[in-house]
Amino acid sequence: MTAPTVLQLDDIQGGVLQTLPTPFFGTVDLLRIDDPAAGRAWLDRVIPSLRSAANPADPDAAAWVTVAFTANGLRALGVPDTSLDSFAVEFREGMAARASVLHDVGDSAPECWEAPFGTQDVHVTLTAFAPDQARRDNMLATVDAVTDTNPGVMRIYRQQCQSSTGQEAFGFKDNISQPAVEGSGVAGSNPDEEPIKAGEFILGYLNESGRVDPVPQPDVLGRNGSYLVLRKLHQRVPAFRQYLRDNAADAGDEERLAAKMMGRWRSGAPLVLAPEDDDEELGADESRNNAFGFRVEDDARGFRCPLGSHVRRMNPRDGEIFGNPRTHRLIRREASYGPPLPDGTIADDGADRGMLFACIGASLRRQFEFVQGEWLNDGTFIGQSAEKDPLCGANGGTGVFTIPDRPLRRRVRDLPTFVVTHGGEYFFMPGLSALRWLAGHPS
Repeated sequence: MTAPTVLQLDDIQGGVLQTLPTPFFGTVDLLRIDDPAAGRAWLDRVIPSLRSAANPADPDAAAWVTVAFTANGLRALGVPDTSLDSFAVEFREGMAARASVLHDVGDSAPECWEAPFGTQDVHVTLTAFAPDQARRDNMLATVDAVTDTNPGVMRIYRQQCQSSTGQEAFGFKDNISQPAVEGSGVAGSNPDEEPIKAGEFILGYLNESGRVDPVPQPDVLGRNGSYLVLRKLHQRVPAFRQYLRDNAADAGDEERLAAKMMGRWRSGAPLVLAPEDDDEELGADESRNNAFGFRVEDDARGFRCPLGSHVRRMNPRDGEIFGNPRTHRLIRREASYGPPLPDGTIADDGADRGMLFACIGASLRRQFEFVQGEWLNDGTFIGQSAEKDPLCGANGGTGVFTIPDRPLRRRVRDLPTFVVTHGGEYFFMPGLSALRWLAGHPS
């Protein structure tokens, strides 16, 4: 038996391991560095506002500020090309260049993204999250003062996000399933799942394959860092509601169809544990609403939770698929933005609403890109090669979703694209020692 992982928690940024509170208030900024010296001075003044991942039970740990850089951002700080060449090729290319891998096509293609996403101007993302608006605003005021007094660093984008209920724009309880990271001190949401090796999410530690993913060099820069994916996803809520109405017999059937597509009822209750009707008490119980597996509950064929549902694609758990799902796990952070569409409304009000999707891992290719390309937008791994994720897949009006049932399966067709990418970037979130090194003179 191998010894448990000892993480250097005091060197890892707090937002890597701390889950989003409910309710939450958040802000995501994008910044451009116009002068290397100014960028280093800005970072030096921001570092005192950052929390580490140590003491996760501290009530103040629920509020945090994090900083991460694109490849262009590291270059703008003065990191030499010899060092940048040691980073993952996906990170160096950037998300826009990986559009075909990610199925960002049509309305989701980079040429349709909001500025400044996908441009050379995005260098830094600074995020602030807290359980209440006052704490979020206090943290922001401190870092905004640093930015506003430094003419060499420009804020070029700001997105506010918040949720009082924990529901995303389609109405489902969100941020339920999170892995336990070995050595983190933060419990996962599935008590039956063994903690995932820290090296799946934080560089410099053993991963599930017993190896250490390549650590960017020098070691002080890469160790205790993580890759961060940020995507702005617009959700077409009116189109989703209209599709349910057009393909269901009545209001009750609409809810059943929505649940089958997601793999959970809107309350958060999983279909594996509540296959016939919603169970709001189960959905609200954080000790039970993610405590399930697909083999344990005898749902290998998907009669409870369809094989192609969103929940099952994002995390196949103990389901019978090729490969080891544990090597593709993600730490996910999903923050809703925009006004909720009023209940019962189907008409499109033109509002921009959706989620800022973020995920953290040690390998962009093995984790996010694999999940996005193979699990969400291909069905080969579940024996349904022609099907994509019914909610988040690039279905484009021709999508198909199969619902196993007895005596006959149900198949819904002509699925449109309900989630459209409005922008995204790949970032590197350094450890605190690395940030201090970057604030010096890396070249």
